[in-house]
Amino acid sequence: MYKKQIVKGTLIPIGGNEDKGVIGESENYTLDFIEEGILSHVVKESGGRQALIVVIPTASSIPDKVGDNYINAFRKLGCENIKVLNITKRNQSFDPDFVKWIEKANCVMFSGGDQSKIVDKIGGTTIHQVLTERFVNEPFVVAGTSAGAMCMSEEMVAGGSSTEALYKGAVRMRDGMGFISALIIDSHFIRRGRFGRLAEAVAKFPKLLGVGLAEDTGLVIKNCNEFKVIGSGMVILFDGNRLTHNNEEILPEGTPMTISNLVVHILSNGDRFTVDQRKIEILPVDADFI
Repeated sequence: MYKKQIVKGTLIPIGGNEDKGVIGESENYTLDFIEEGILSHVVKESGGRQALIVVIPTASSIPDKVGDNYINAFRKLGCENIKVLNITKRNQSFDPDFVKWIEKANCVMFSGGDQSKIVDKIGGTTIHQVLTERFVNEPFVVAGTSAGAMCMSEEMVAGGSSTEALYKGAVRMRDGMGFISALIIDSHFIRRGRFGRLAEAVAKFPKLLGVGLAEDTGLVIKNCNEFKVIGSGMVILFDGNRLTHNNEEILPEGTPMTISNLVVHILSNGDRFTVDQRKIEILPVDADFI
């Protein structure tokens, strides 16, 4: 459940298909990077072009290809210090040769795919422990796209049907990596119509904030509390903190749900939000994009 965290690290969850020349929705991307894209924010927050960025494509079904794509993308931004750490077995997450890369990295970037693979192969291991300790105690960056974003939360969306939206059972939840306890994160949110399953997730955990990330859109989260929207799309926030009616707990699966007083915010590039105060700062219309 939500608890205020004091951390020195930065989280950058991304909704998928961050602008690196993606054609279609396959994991098998081509690359044509632009300097003002989301990954440039990852580089900046990690300390610049000299930062060691460790890419973990564990979630992907084509990890070698995805790893190569990220190497090419970061190189287009002038970064040469890139390491792909392809963790395919859980015991590798205890291996000192793998752990050392997490100890040296300025940033770890989780790819898209299946978020449960990340939790199954890394959660509760030495790598997970080092990641968490560095994130809490150092100016360390944990970034992730799609599944790599969804796994960041304590309560993680593991799957569920978009076609059965707003019927109980549209979402499956499990423990995530636990870098942030205040949010439930979903990705590809608008394109794949995931409004219903995130609404149900918030009904299950009404004290948490539901975050729906559109593609090529992300957040820069400081102190697990203050975040800024980056990218070309929108972030949809579901705030169930003041629900006046919520029958999720008593309904059998497959039953239409009733939720009232669910507060929804739609934010875009440059807008800011403070989780503990539920405070929004909207970028003025005539302002330059950040």
